Amino acid sequence: MDFSLTEEQELFKQSVIEFATKEIRPGAAERDEEARFDRDLWDKAAEFGLMGLPYPEEYGGSGASVMDTTLAGEAMGYGGCDAGFSLSWGAHVVIGGVPIWQLGTEEQKKKYLPKIASGEWISGLGLTEPEAGSDAAGILTTAEKKDGYYVLNGTKTFITNGPLGSVFVVLAKTDKEKGSAGITGFIVEKDFPGFSVGKEIHKMGNRSSPTSELVFDNCEVPAENLLGEENKGFMQVALATLEWERSVMLGPAIGGMEIQLEECINYAKQRHQFGRPIAKFQAVQFMLADMKMWLETARFVLYKVAWNKDQGIMDPLMASLSKLYITEVCCKAARNAVQIHGGYGYTKEYDVERSIRDAQLGVLGGGTSEIQRWIIGRLLVGGQSGL
Repeated sequence: MDFSLTEEQELFKQSVIEFATKEIRPGAAERDEEARFDRDLWDKAAEFGLMGLPYPEEYGGSGASVMDTTLAGEAMGYGGCDAGFSLSWGAHVVIGGVPIWQLGTEEQKKKYLPKIASGEWISGLGLTEPEAGSDAAGILTTAEKKDGYYVLNGTKTFITNGPLGSVFVVLAKTDKEKGSAGITGFIVEKDFPGFSVGKEIHKMGNRSSPTSELVFDNCEVPAENLLGEENKGFMQVALATLEWERSVMLGPAIGGMEIQLEECINYAKQRHQFGRPIAKFQAVQFMLADMKMWLETARFVLYKVAWNKDQGIMDPLMASLSKLYITEVCCKAARNAVQIHGGYGYTKEYDVERSIRDAQLGVLGGGTSEIQRWIIGRLLVGGQSGL
């Protein structure tokens, strides 16, 4: 096992950093302040090739490996410093597009993946509901088959890309008596009768990524838009996206931690107190040391999950460890960054104020830290993960 990057990977990562530094980072603070998604920026990223990275070339993608797609996310986090943009990108590429690529029929892949890969259509995942967050198998949205259609009824919430998505992978109950074994996946277009975007949800962080409810009021979904097998959607979608989500979508956090550490070191060298740079104080050095330790350990864990997936190894234990560890140390590093900056860290004059708000989403979304500990504990004692 060798996690050193090839020359080609180094060049690719550097090219994404340069793109993100030039195109994404300018205006990041303003987009956060205004809670504004920038469609022109999205189109530039699509033209650069970021929206179709993992999909096969025959569907408009680049055929990139999990590791290479993860490196792209890491590079965007480092160069772009816009966690919201990276979140929308990850939701589009991974939890919106990958299930269609992995589970879709040939007709579905030909219809949807080229538009997703080009960035023309923005995608997302409709899973979480007002009464079903950590208990994802407890969703209440139903799907009933009638005359060549499935009729969906229910509400999804906290949906990344909800206000601007053109197509969503949506999970609904087709057999209410079977729990997770009665859930089915569907591909839902925004123009299907009975579909609408509900209220937009305003967040404390990741504010350049729009979030909303999705409402299904007798929404008519053609039978050919069934994704995978009926009553097997929960496990199929989870298996199709688990390691993708917990590698690619965590990549920006690693890049963000790295640029944050660099900026903290520079600040500590320039900021003087008691007649010398605060970098000379052991207390500050200890905080920087912890940040470096968390960064390098998190990167190793992330690369291990990506490497496993590229080798065809499914390891839900490592995937949950990755989600738990990376998101928690990201929060710790952000707190250290604010502390090192002192009073300035509590203002919007420096990016560290934004980073501490952005980082908090990681321990909540995509399975809370508590759920990850539950999964890991069950796997350690020989139980089922529950994913």
